[in-house]
Amino acid sequence: MQMEALKDVPTFAKLGEILVGAGVITEEQLKKTLAEQKYSGEKIGDLFIKLGYAVEEQVYAGLAHQMNMEFIDNEKLLEASEDAVRLIPEAFARENTLIASALENGNLMVAMVDPDDIIAIDNLQKLTDQKIIPALGTPTGIAIAIEKLYVRIRKDTEVRDVIDDLQIFAEADDEEDGMVDMTKADATLDDAPVVKLVNLIIADAMKERATDIHIEYQDDYVSVRYRIDGVLQEVMTPPHSSHPGIVSRIKIISRLNIAEKRLPQDGRFGIKTTEREVDVRVSILPTVNGEKIVLRLLDKSSFSRSLTQLGFEQDMLMIFKRNIIQPYGMIVVSGPTGSGKSTTLYASLSDIKSIEDNITTVEDPVEYHSNGINQVQVKPKIGLTFSTALRHILRQDPDKLLIGEIRDGETADIAIKFSLTGHIVFTTLHANDAPSTITRFIDIGVPPFLVGSCLLLVMAQRLVRKICPKCKQEYEPDEYEMQALNLSDDEKERYKDIKYYRGKGCVYCRNTGYYDRTGIFELLEIKGPIRRLIFDNANQEEIRDEAIKRGMVTLREAALRKIAAGVTTLREVLRVTVQEYE
Repeated sequence: MQMEALKDVPTFAKLGEILVGAGVITEEQLKKTLAEQKYSGEKIGDLFIKLGYAVEEQVYAGLAHQMNMEFIDNEKLLEASEDAVRLIPEAFARENTLIASALENGNLMVAMVDPDDIIAIDNLQKLTDQKIIPALGTPTGIAIAIEKLYVRIRKDTEVRDVIDDLQIFAEADDEEDGMVDMTKADATLDDAPVVKLVNLIIADAMKERATDIHIEYQDDYVSVRYRIDGVLQEVMTPPHSSHPGIVSRIKIISRLNIAEKRLPQDGRFGIKTTEREVDVRVSILPTVNGEKIVLRLLDKSSFSRSLTQLGFEQDMLMIFKRNIIQPYGMIVVSGPTGSGKSTTLYASLSDIKSIEDNITTVEDPVEYHSNGINQVQVKPKIGLTFSTALRHILRQDPDKLLIGEIRDGETADIAIKFSLTGHIVFTTLHANDAPSTITRFIDIGVPPFLVGSCLLLVMAQRLVRKICPKCKQEYEPDEYEMQALNLSDDEKERYKDIKYYRGKGCVYCRNTGYYDRTGIFELLEIKGPIRRLIFDNANQEEIRDEAIKRGMVTLREAALRKIAAGVTTLREVLRVTVQEYE
């Protein structure tokens, strides 16, 4: 109901008459409501809403007109001045269902469900030292505004604290010099706004659990997006005039060439706060619209996850555990960048490490720090490559070895020979699924007989977003979703009685309906028939068919299990996994 509709309706009339006069309800509906009120004794406004004759905002707008005071609708409540909102403690606002809306010349307008609450108004005056102007708001609108605005204020405060505490370090040109403090490097008074903006982008990304920051030049603005739980979300749009300054600032702290705008550049810098240490990998790519920046955030805090926290089903966990305790052989985890491969391998090492073993890792970069493990950071600029490091590690009497990634035939050859000489090797490889991981080894030049001899277990994995626990609700998927899922007859029978859930979207999950991620896994144990197929140089389809016959759970099947358990959504499974066609 627009407030204009109430202009010709007398104030201080009965609420029913006001709503009839404004055209919200009819005379017939008013009579039915009054008759219902005689039996129920409920408030007339609540009955209008309950019977579906009016919505909450219409009823409260009518009440405000009746009381001759201002009504603040739900949309305007969300636009309330943060400076005004900050004046009232959150606990007081929640307890009394009210929120400050505007502050002007010592007058604080406060939206209330009960503007006649003299005690609350008197307490507000003492708390804020302002003259209180009460206004009417809906209970739902005030509750939503409290949730969103106070969360935003808390976040702004936390981000500001992080910015004040932020220290940026870059590698020195001379490796022996260690790290150089770049927090205020080359920052003049004129650069202060850009420095603050870059610090804000980084600090906010850390606060929001982002793994990547994308900064792109658009026609009218700069797009800043965070990858949160594996999906990009636009979080701010600074003016396009800020783009050159942002690029230059990031180049300076990454110790890159600020004059070079024609070629891609890669760099890195580190961030330290009192709570966290983060390694940032920088990639700058020239595009037709200008230079695009991607920052990858790698948390260097101590590793604290266990295998049971990764999302393994119980049967899969048993298969994985019995293979990682073998005395020699190779465990390979495959998947795209950001699929949690390193997390899985470190959880494996944490599960099996002991004082009796010499465990060494070779990584680029070292993503997690772990006590009891010797970690080697690859530095190609000075000649410390994967293959160079591995040759020297062989002289260090290792028992267990983690290789961050097999990228070429030389590294693969050393790793395989290491696994064939009484050691166990954990490593990763980029491949789509478990069977294609085997053929990928052969593609990079490893003979099939070596591949078949060394492999113990090949596991493909992906990460799916979990439904937000704060706004999770049951729903019925539409026909298109079910068709897209394309269940086989066997799957339809197994999953016919499951309930489907999704997140409605709330402040906690940034209105995405998802919060955090969990793993789905495809485990292929290399046993007799599979090993013989590898020796015979079989293609991945033949290996896949044999593996499924022997009980391998595919990534799609693993994802369906997550739906059945109410962990993730149907749409998330469609986004992450590929349907296996006959």
